Amino acid sequence: MKIFVINGPNLDMLGKREPEIYGSDTLESINGELAAYCASVGVEPEFFQSNSEGELIDFIHSAHGIADGIVLNAGAYTHYSIAIRDAIAAVELPCVEVHLSNVHKREEFRHKSVISAVCTGVICGFGKKSYKLAIDALIL
Repeated sequence: MKIFVINGPNLDMLGKREPEIYGSDTLESINGELAAYCASVGVEPEFFQSNSEGELIDFIHSAHGIADGIVLNAGAYTHYSIAIRDAIAAVELPCVEVHLSNVHKREEFRHKSVISAVCTGVICGFGKKSYKLAIDALIL
């Protein structure tokens, strides 16, 4: 089973950016832990991060016919990118929306997701464990 793990804008700054919200782990360390977990459950992950909406869309498109599912932390694009929403819908793959923080305990604008409607499910508020939970949801 192949799963694309996609991270959007500012997630390359994990470990530096607002550690009281996002934790002190870097994206590289989170991906490393997730890669080890995936190996233990027979999943081949492919990791991608971009701050560019177009690059994220292109990578989502590339999943079609290659991946069995997508784990997506779209960052701020979650709240307004109809283009990413449409890309998820277009590839017709199960996709789990992930957030490190509990977005419902934060600013009002973070409470709305335009991508949730085309995702299999949403996991938020469990920090880096949110990614593992998303992998589990896709393999079950």
